[in-house]
Amino acid sequence: MTELLFSYGTLRLPDVQRANFGRLLDGTDDALAGFRLATVRITDPDVVAQSGSAEHPILVRTDDPRHRVPGTALEVTPEDLLAADAYEVDDYVRTRASLTSGRAAWVYVAATAEG
Repeated sequence: MTELLFSYGTLRLPDVQRANFGRLLDGTDDALAGFRLATVRITDPDVVAQSGSAEHPILVRTDDPRHRVPGTALEVTPEDLLAADAYEVDDYVRTRASLTSGRAAWVYVAATAEG
């Protein structure tokens, strides 16, 4: 069984995918409306080593449909989602969202965006 995981940042990087999922994931271009990108500083040394950067993009909810963030809808298994959860730091929370294509996907947003 596969699901979609919308990525707008480091989970699209081949090295990050190989490190976390053991393979490259299939995906298609899509977008998410009602959010904007911000930046979060990552302090987890493993995540920084995998991504090559301590600055990562993070989604912040605006609820303005004119705000759109492009990304990739990645095909993942339930096990892949658990691996992605382990990779993402506490600044992120995984939630369901409707992409501009109309498909439903999991997406990591700023933990404060859901509070």
